[in-house]
Amino acid sequence: MTTQTTTHTHEHKDATDTADTADTDVLIVGAGPTGLALAVDLARRGVRALVVERAGELFPGSRGKGIQPRTMEVFDDLGVLDAVRAGGGAYPVGMIWQDGTRQGEHRMFDATEVTEAEPYAGVPWMVPQWRTQEILFARLEELGGSVAFGRELTGLSQDADGVTAAFASGAPVRARYAVAADGGRSAVRRALGIGMTGETVDPGPAIVADLRISGLDRDNWHVFPPADGEGFLAICPLPHTEDFQLAGGFEDPAAEPDLSLDGIRKLVATRTHLAPDDVTEVRWASDFRPRAAMADRFRQARVFLAGDAAHVHSPAGGQGLNTSVQDAYNLGWKLAAVLRGEAPGSLLDSYEEERLPVAAHMLGLSTRVHRGEVRRGTATQQLGLGYRDSSLARETREGLPEEALHAGDRAPDGTRGGVRLFDAFRGPHWTLLTVGTGTVLPGLAARTVRIPAYEAYGTGVFLVRPDGYVGWAGETAEGLAEYATGVGVGPGTGGRDGSEAVG
Repeated sequence: MTTQTTTHTHEHKDATDTADTADTDVLIVGAGPTGLALAVDLARRGVRALVVERAGELFPGSRGKGIQPRTMEVFDDLGVLDAVRAGGGAYPVGMIWQDGTRQGEHRMFDATEVTEAEPYAGVPWMVPQWRTQEILFARLEELGGSVAFGRELTGLSQDADGVTAAFASGAPVRARYAVAADGGRSAVRRALGIGMTGETVDPGPAIVADLRISGLDRDNWHVFPPADGEGFLAICPLPHTEDFQLAGGFEDPAAEPDLSLDGIRKLVATRTHLAPDDVTEVRWASDFRPRAAMADRFRQARVFLAGDAAHVHSPAGGQGLNTSVQDAYNLGWKLAAVLRGEAPGSLLDSYEEERLPVAAHMLGLSTRVHRGEVRRGTATQQLGLGYRDSSLARETREGLPEEALHAGDRAPDGTRGGVRLFDAFRGPHWTLLTVGTGTVLPGLAARTVRIPAYEAYGTGVFLVRPDGYVGWAGETAEGLAEYATGVGVGPGTGGRDGSEAVG
């Protein structure tokens, strides 16, 4: 892959100012959305984490611009939702062009209904990837964290007690655990010798670029269907910027896209009604070959793979960044619980157990979307993903219909008894929720919430994980205390005397 960039206006600390040569709890390699989301999650839990990034700055391109509804829920919990909303916008309606004439609108997504249980459903929210990363970076700094830029990993070794990372410059870093969040060509994954298995989704190369362009309105996502053996071209305005994102494909597998200003001007003039000079600037450009691939495993001893280091998607489905952020969200609370001595090390086994099947499923979905076999809609919003088959999911009720809420499912939002559930869930804690029952609860170190009956839950007792999934569910609390101890929820006053109860 080749890349050309023009940087956005932001300054970051030099590696020599930010690199921490002392021991750290977690070394995160890569300051993309995955690494930054994980660092934010760990920072709010008081876990020492060091983020190192090979480049001298944050990634400057718009590549992963679609934020799915489930990821909006994650961002709500991480404290960046307002900034993400302010920094983005709704996807514009597609406009099909042919021979310089508008042919009609094209809906890129099948919208779903916004409900109180799924408050961010509808369609994805568009935010250029560089802006998402700047928002997460600002949140990390707000929590006291930082990124060491200009730190290229050259070696990795581990023993029973920790991981040692070597870099092209600067001192090595010793950490108790490490996380590879360094992209599809992950240096960490290669150092570990973990294979990547996959397939080419499209034989021809593709290009994505951020442009300044005249002659197109900013109210539509402009689509130029392929003609005469050429590939497709689409030009989408990026919210709150003067930029458009160009995405195009090439049918010839031997094609070598020209990423220069002249090359992109020629591409636009050939495939659209625009003149070459209508492209006034190329802000960033990259070419790649669409593929779907997944690491053979997501963990080797004390090192975990997350994001593109673990799975690479076709961009057509809008799943790569979203699946990656949710890898981090799954891993963060588990690392913190083990590092604080609240849960056994075996809790970390559930990361690969839960995330590998999800990644495999989303890879298949992304590929089907790329090939036009599936529409973007309910399936791509990731609200229906869960962990019913996980060893952490304990469903004690019998005879539940398939459509009912089960242990392992995403915990719905909603307001009952004056309590909004997402407000109660927000933060790094577990939540002990009773719905329509006054059953006696054990005293657990969890926020306790009691609400009246709510159809999204039915009735019963639910222990909601820090990442917003139901861990344990029952008609009463029988057996709950034993489960809670095994996942790091120790005894406390919550539930027993109501001192931490809400509602």
